Amino acid sequence: MEGAIDIRLVVSLASTLVAIAGAAAVARVQIKQLIQQLGDLEARHRGTDRRIDKLDNATESQEVRLKTLSGILSPDALRRDHYELSALISDVKYLREEVASQHRMHNTVHPPVANTRTAE
Repeated sequence: MEGAIDIRLVVSLASTLVAIAGAAAVARVQIKQLIQQLGDLEARHRGTDRRIDKLDNATESQEVRLKTLSGILSPDALRRDHYELSALISDVKYLREEVASQHRMHNTVHPPVANTRTAE
């Protein structure tokens, strides 16, 4: 029996080969599923990155707007604007008085003016 191949050895080798082939088939299916899952996760990751980029851009845009509005509505800017506005109001009031004075002057009866002019 030393030189002969035993039937048990053949069955054992055959079962080992079948087990290895089955394990390889299972591994191939699992690797295929893992590759699909990896592709799905990568697509989700890219989508999340796009959403984060959009949110970052929106946040930066809002920050710029907020800085602009805070500059416009700052106490120093409002005080300066109020000073300018009060100066404009007083100038308009003065100009209205001047126009009224001119209007009174030129819409009344003038004294007669001589036809001859003399240089003095």
